[in-house]
Amino acid sequence: MFADAHGRAVRLDLRKEGTKVGYVAGAGDDVPDNLRAIGYEVTMLRGNELNADNLRQFDAVVTGVRAYNTNDDLQFRQSQLLEYVKNGGTLLIQYNTNSELRVPVAEMGPYPFRISRDRVTEEDAEMRLLQPGHPALNFPNKITPADFEGWVQERGLYFPDQWDKNYEALLSCNDQGETPKDGALLVAKYGEGHFVYTGLSFFRELPSGVPGAFRLFANLISIGKAPKP
Repeated sequence: MFADAHGRAVRLDLRKEGTKVGYVAGAGDDVPDNLRAIGYEVTMLRGNELNADNLRQFDAVVTGVRAYNTNDDLQFRQSQLLEYVKNGGTLLIQYNTNSELRVPVAEMGPYPFRISRDRVTEEDAEMRLLQPGHPALNFPNKITPADFEGWVQERGLYFPDQWDKNYEALLSCNDQGETPKDGALLVAKYGEGHFVYTGLSFFRELPSGVPGAFRLFANLISIGKAPKP
């Protein structure tokens, strides 16, 4: 007995800058394969590969979901990741829980922030653009509220609820009857590079073929190549 084979084809208007992405495994997700599907060359990184000199080759380095909860390499290599950012790289950290961290949250970014238990479970919750002119929402894809249509299961989880003034909060959303959650996507300049922390559930949206999620993720990878204002 064989089940019927089926697949889903998605047509999307997508632009991207850069081709090489380094990926640090977390608790397990399909994001690397989804990035390969849209043309990125993705290299899985571990151990001694996580040094600033080696990381220079990548347009961005991405950590998988809950990587800071599960990957022991990070407690020894976090300073190298931040050095990579300082030298002009882009580090994109996906969501982590606020307990059993391999790296203290105070050391996770170049500036302090706090991970909360805030989440938005309504997948169609209104998504408000707090800084619609920010490069991360404009290059190379123009992000609008339409890019948050068709999301599945949730908007995101474990959003930061406090952060240093050097971070820019770009998106806000909330479940009905709850207060706005403004920590869904934080971006900071550090040295010559960019640090990104997001609790948006890309690990659900990319495998589900949500076009807007692909467009926004490509922007976050490409932020270091955005035209200077």
